[in-house]
Amino acid sequence: MIKNVNLLYLFKFFFLVFMVSCTEISNAQRKDIVISEYLSSNSDMMKVKMGAQWSGRIMNFKFGDYAVLRKSRMSPKRTEQKSNFLGTKNQYETRYKFDFLLSYKDIDTALVEALYIRNVKELYALYIIPIELVLDEIVKDSINFTADISLRSNSNNNWKLFFNIKSGIEVEFRNEGILIKDDRTIWIKHVSSNRDGNDKRRYPALGYEFLENGNAICAVQYFGGGALGYNKNRIWIDSNLNEEMKLILAASMAAIMQLKLSEMSEYE
Repeated sequence: MIKNVNLLYLFKFFFLVFMVSCTEISNAQRKDIVISEYLSSNSDMMKVKMGAQWSGRIMNFKFGDYAVLRKSRMSPKRTEQKSNFLGTKNQYETRYKFDFLLSYKDIDTALVEALYIRNVKELYALYIIPIELVLDEIVKDSINFTADISLRSNSNNNWKLFFNIKSGIEVEFRNEGILIKDDRTIWIKHVSSNRDGNDKRRYPALGYEFLENGNAICAVQYFGGGALGYNKNRIWIDSNLNEEMKLILAASMAAIMQLKLSEMSEYE
C-alpha cells in the first residue's frame, strides 16, 4: 500500500512538472514579437545562432539554411564632433560601414554592402555658480542606414535597403525602413511582443515585419525581451516565396540584426 501511495505522489509530481514546463514554453512563445497570422501560418520560425564577432568582422549569424560567411568586413567607427564656444551645443557624426556574404546552402550567395551614419545634436544648460554643464535635451538623434543587396546567381536582382531611426525634441519619432527594386517597394515596420498589449514586461521583445502590398512576407526579432533578450533572435520568411526572394530578405534581416546589435552595444 505504501509503495502504491509513493507511486501516486511521484506521478502527481512529474505531472505537475510537465504542466509547468508546458506553460513556460507557451509563455515563451507568446513573448516573441507579434507577427501577422498569415506569416505565422506560412513560415517556420528560425532561431538565430549569433556566432562570434571578431575585430573588423560582423556577427557570424546562422539561421535555417542561411549563414554569414567568414569573409565579412567592418570598418572602425569614426566620430567627428563640433561644439560652440561655451559648450552648450554639441553635434557629432558617427560613420562606419560593413559588408558580408550570406550563403543559402551551397546554392547561392547574397552580397550586402552597408553604410551607417548617425547625427546627434545635444543641448546643455550652463550654470555659472558653480560652473557646470548639464544635458537638457537630445535635440535630434538621427540614424540613416543604407545597404546594397545583390545575388551571385542573378546580377539583375539588386535591391536597396533604406532605414531611418529618428528621435529628439525637434523631430517626429521614426523607426522604419523600405526595401526597393524598380517598381517594387517593401515596407519595414517596427513591431514588439506587446503590440496587442499582452506582454507587460518592462522590456518586451522587439523586431521588424516586412510588408509588401499590405501583406507580411518576413519578420526579424533582434531583441527577445527581458534580461536575456540578446540571445533570442528569430527569423520568419514566407515559405511561398521563391528562393531568390527568400535570400534577399534573409540578407536584409541579417544586415538589420547587425545594425541593431551594434547600436545596442553602445548603451551597455
